[in-house]
Amino acid sequence: MRAELETKLFNEFPEFFKQKENIKTSLMGFGFECDDGWFNLIYKLMKDIKAVYDTEQEHFYVVQVKEKFAGLRFYITGASSEVLALIHAAENESYRICECCGKPGSMKVRGGWYKTLCEECAGSEWMELKK
Repeated sequence: MRAELETKLFNEFPEFFKQKENIKTSLMGFGFECDDGWFNLIYKLMKDIKAVYDTEQEHFYVVQVKEKFAGLRFYITGASSEVLALIHAAENESYRICECCGKPGSMKVRGGWYKTLCEECAGSEWMELKK
């Protein structure tokens, strides 16, 4: 993710990243390990979590945010079942959003790598994953 988008998330939700500099407890010092197209999805998820959860609790923080097997992975500590449901819904939604540009997308494959992309971002290099 571009630095300015990461900075916006870090600045707007500082309580989510209180362990960011300690790589023994959080990998967020490496940033968001996905492309820009999921920014709005991640931003909405963080707003939703903040609305239902006391993020000031000492044991709550984001451990890692990344793409894995074409889907969003959002790892936190101290999650309630309500927060876990929000995360699960966002992770499921990521399979329908192009990771590169944010337009509607679907899972594509290229040489064993999986990514959720729109047709334009996929180009001819990525093939539709057969179900």
